[in-house]
Amino acid sequence: MGEGLGGAGVTAIPWKLVGVLLLALAAAGSAWQVQDWHYGKQLAEQAGLHQSDLDSISSAAAAQVRADQDKRLALEQRLSASEQTYYKELSNAQTDQARLRDRLATSDLRLSVLLDATDSAGGCSVPASTGAGGVVHGGARARLDPAHAQRIVAITDTGDQGLIALAACQAYARDLQK
Repeated sequence: MGEGLGGAGVTAIPWKLVGVLLLALAAAGSAWQVQDWHYGKQLAEQAGLHQSDLDSISSAAAAQVRADQDKRLALEQRLSASEQTYYKELSNAQTDQARLRDRLATSDLRLSVLLDATDSAGGCSVPASTGAGGVVHGGARARLDPAHAQRIVAITDTGDQGLIALAACQAYARDLQK
């Protein structure tokens, strides 16, 4: 009975065992497939969350860039307005100084200084009071030579320009701190 199909010692294949092995392999394969689907789903969710985070970061960075650009534009506008004000003030001061120099040059305007009436060491014989036709009120005055008056006006012009430039620098520094 055990001799069967021509070979000695050949045993019959237990089909039940083969069936169980095939069934076990199929179950393992389907478990791997389910696990693959499950991990694929988790990876897809993580990728979606990662993309969402990237989108949020990108939006925040773009908003920051826009805010910085708006601040820079506002600063540039303030500085431009300050610069225009500075040049207008400087131009007005130069025009006023030129008018004053012209009036001094044409003797349309005369500069005078107030004399110290208590100073007896000066040896100046300028009367202590003005004449009846004078329009100057107060103590004794002496008229300045026009050349000296021009130099005084030049000095005040330089001083005015320095004060205007200082005010412009201070406004610039204030604008930068805002």
